[in-house]
Amino acid sequence: MLARNRFLLLVVVGGAALAILSLSLQFLNLIPTTPIVEERPFHAADGGIGVAVGKSRKRVFPQPHTQEPNPIFEAYGYCNIPNRTEQAWEGHSPADYKLLSVHVMIRHGDRYPLYSIPRTKRPAIDCTLSTSRKPSHPLLDPFIHHMGLGGRGHWESPLGSVPRLPSHSACEMGELTQTGVVQHLRNGQLLHHAYKQHSLFPSDWAPRQIWVETTGKSRTLQSGLAFLYGFLPDFDWTKLTVRHQWSTLFCSSACDCPARNRYLEEEQRRQYQLRAADTELERTYMDMARTLGLPTRQLRAANPIDSLLCHLCHGLSFPCVPIGDSGAGGCLTMEQFAVIRRQQLDDEVHRRRAGLYHKYAILAMYPYLNRTAAKMERIAKSIEAGREPRSGGEEVFTLSSAHDVTVAPLLSALGLEEARFPRFAARIVFELWKSPSMIQGQVKKRGGKGEKSKAKYGETFIRVLYNGEDVTFHTSFCRPHDRHVSQPLCPLKNFLSFVRRDMFSVVNATSYKEACYRRPG
Repeated sequence: MLARNRFLLLVVVGGAALAILSLSLQFLNLIPTTPIVEERPFHAADGGIGVAVGKSRKRVFPQPHTQEPNPIFEAYGYCNIPNRTEQAWEGHSPADYKLLSVHVMIRHGDRYPLYSIPRTKRPAIDCTLSTSRKPSHPLLDPFIHHMGLGGRGHWESPLGSVPRLPSHSACEMGELTQTGVVQHLRNGQLLHHAYKQHSLFPSDWAPRQIWVETTGKSRTLQSGLAFLYGFLPDFDWTKLTVRHQWSTLFCSSACDCPARNRYLEEEQRRQYQLRAADTELERTYMDMARTLGLPTRQLRAANPIDSLLCHLCHGLSFPCVPIGDSGAGGCLTMEQFAVIRRQQLDDEVHRRRAGLYHKYAILAMYPYLNRTAAKMERIAKSIEAGREPRSGGEEVFTLSSAHDVTVAPLLSALGLEEARFPRFAARIVFELWKSPSMIQGQVKKRGGKGEKSKAKYGETFIRVLYNGEDVTFHTSFCRPHDRHVSQPLCPLKNFLSFVRRDMFSVVNATSYKEACYRRPG
């Protein structure tokens, strides 16, 4: 009992630390590579913020530049405002390759702030859903109706008591907004069209073919349901089971890892020291606190960037307070917002150089990556043995609806260190492919049984995509791979070796258990 209580205490402390890390790391976005409509912020006549549009092509890993990034423009990428067209490279492969399975992790969509700025009015946002309010989507009305039938679904506790739709006319803290719902209806529909030609799902898909999991927060559950409604050829509640992940790391029964917690604590100290040394940031917080008539410490604790980003993303003027006898009063400014954003972008660069977060991420995301690898390996072995997956009998699609503190370490663990903090409704996709049969015939002409088996095992391949862009050859396990050989995709065996052994070299270990429990020093 004592051991169990100690473990539960570690889980609670670790969860609190993750929340703090999320807020300190937030809003470092990644801009997609695909042709999009560029959004350029400008100040509207009413004092609010507008968006001008023009064609652009922003890259997942930006080319070296000579000038500092614009922190305001970067923030708009984080908003992920759904008023633009976007291509998706999911489902693209060389001719005649067969898609075997798809595994998706999403961050929840746009949400109301988790904190409020003292002495200011909360952002006036309606969290009910209405097709007459922008942004909207053709699937929004049927989605609203269909969610009312959710009692027919199968829910792991405690998800059955979590609301399936945002419903407050004055948003509650952390509540998913209509923008967030639309973002994931779009995501789901985008992937539906991407995979439709591959017949990943028949219209009469079987319950065993889908695995859906989410944390217990309403914003992740609702985001996952919106994504699924746009994605599935027929959203049938009676065939759907929604599973609960109690940890934001989606680590299931493998969450206990003392070394991971130590790396997290060291990363938080690094962040604090970097912020404390930034004199411009300190002056900015003092100016903001003076305007609001607050102690600087109280303003910091209110995490004002969380609320200011909500104002920015929804085109609302920044908060103001009336001028009083003490001289305090006025409005928070875009210049102050830009200083905080600039410091966060600086922290992103410093974080990569320090390497502490990467070590934390390796241990944080191993359980999720190991589960994903195991699912892919089961299908690959059935192919290796000459067995085609049984119709309706194999799990071919996995959806994990998560948070920024899930997606960010997953990116880092994969070696995508240049990726900035995940925007609202970000998505990471893992695809499993099988090479065409004519290449199998060539393999069969080779020598011994072991060589044949090894070659056949190499006929399954993995692709990794982030927000629609193929980033496979930026990952740690495929970066050294020669993609100009006869096979242009990354062998699944690279991914399996990485997850089972290679990724732990960063922490001077050969296994998850060794990395987690080895004594420091």
